[in-house]
Amino acid sequence: MTAISQDMPRMRAETRVRRAEKPYVHPYAAGIALGIVLFLAFFITGNGLGASGGMNRLLVFAEDIIAPGHIDRVPYLLDMAGGDRNPLDSWVVFISVGTILGGAISGWQHGRLRFELNKGPRISNGTRLLMAFIGGALMGYGARLARGCTSGQALSGGATLSVGSWVFMFAVFAGGYMVAYFVRRLWN
Repeated sequence: MTAISQDMPRMRAETRVRRAEKPYVHPYAAGIALGIVLFLAFFITGNGLGASGGMNRLLVFAEDIIAPGHIDRVPYLLDMAGGDRNPLDSWVVFISVGTILGGAISGWQHGRLRFELNKGPRISNGTRLLMAFIGGALMGYGARLARGCTSGQALSGGATLSVGSWVFMFAVFAGGYMVAYFVRRLWN
């Protein structure tokens, strides 16, 4: 009886149907599709694409529930959630939520939806997660400081030929190359 009960989890895992992985879309076709989506975003809404604004509004919504007094004291936050304003009442929130849902649906349809931790062989899971958290926090801070995330700056700002967006993107790539030397052991 013990041997059968030990084999049950393995047998259940083997009987699960796993979707076959489909090939990735050709990068040029994906680039053309993204360009069309960006054009349609400008044409229909008058706004470009970006993610940090939507995520920022989701955080302000949660912060307004937890610490509404803080929202009322910070002018930047007051513009989004002060008084009877709902920070979720913005087009950029729908873009952010749609991006997450669309990515999950696409990953599921193409057999790539799974939880995994990508890292180099000489680094622990905890260190990899810590580095991901630090990197995400720095990117979030940088996005607020630059008044837009890399996707918004590169796609929307670059498409409108904004000099500031082009300078920002060159700085992102230069910074990435400079930091890569110090964090390469996370991947090698």
